[in-house]
Amino acid sequence: MRPHPNMSARAWGELLLLALVWGGSFLTMAMALDEIGPLTIVLHRVGWAALLLWAVVAARRIALPRGWRVWGAFLVMGALNNVIPFGLIAWGQIHIETGLASILNAVTALFGVLVAALVLRDERLTGRKAAGVLLGIAGVAVIRGLGELAALDPRSLGQIAVLGAALSYAFASVWARVTLSGLPPVVAAAGMLTGSTVLAFPLAAWAEGWPTLALGGETWGAIFYFAVFATAGAYLLYYRVLAMAGAGNLMLVTLVVPPVAILLGWLVLGERLEPRVWLGFALVAAGLAVIDGRVLRLLRRRTMRAG
Repeated sequence: MRPHPNMSARAWGELLLLALVWGGSFLTMAMALDEIGPLTIVLHRVGWAALLLWAVVAARRIALPRGWRVWGAFLVMGALNNVIPFGLIAWGQIHIETGLASILNAVTALFGVLVAALVLRDERLTGRKAAGVLLGIAGVAVIRGLGELAALDPRSLGQIAVLGAALSYAFASVWARVTLSGLPPVVAAAGMLTGSTVLAFPLAAWAEGWPTLALGGETWGAIFYFAVFATAGAYLLYYRVLAMAGAGNLMLVTLVVPPVAILLGWLVLGERLEPRVWLGFALVAAGLAVIDGRVLRLLRRRTMRAG
């Protein structure tokens, strides 16, 4: 395994692009929920994206992976990174507020750093990284409103479900690093989404009825965005960032997605931003800067020179 002590500027750029794409998916998924259920959305999201990526694999004439082991890894990855967390978050949001769910989901960044440090020898936990993640989570909490935290209840099954989704995402990034890191990103993404589709189809058919293609134009527009851009394209970025920066750093994207989604709501829907939102953005940015370490090293050098 290649060590990932720090993230490169390119890795940060692609991680921020991934957050932008995933942040935009909140708007389109809300549109699709007016006509289809959450499990059917998951099926459309992963199914069409898998077909698109396999078409790319065929066009590039990339050799298909062989052996039951890698296809079994795809199935596990599809469960850990799509079916389990998507299902838990959808169920959890029936019982808790969306704002609280977003705060709990941001804990994915902390879980990602901790799980990677426990499983992967070259992604050890440092005090700087832990401090940066906690600062970022505090920023997300401020953005959503500290009043949301008053609803925290360890006995709430809805909250436990969203935390379970965050933990599933963390294990997914480590699983991908261990089992799929040698594959081209497009093959790893296509295989994972195929595993997700195999699992999502019977679940959606059983819980919400046989999927139909007789949908409205607005719903198809939403499906096009979150299948093509927020899934097929996003997971190509996901595996690229994983290869460049490691499993723990990859999960930092969950700190950036809530601010992106809120900014898009402000720009597209004209939603009002409270002053605390800008403070929260500043805390998230500060947390990412602490994790990256370059700003701190620059300040330390300048302090030493001044001294």
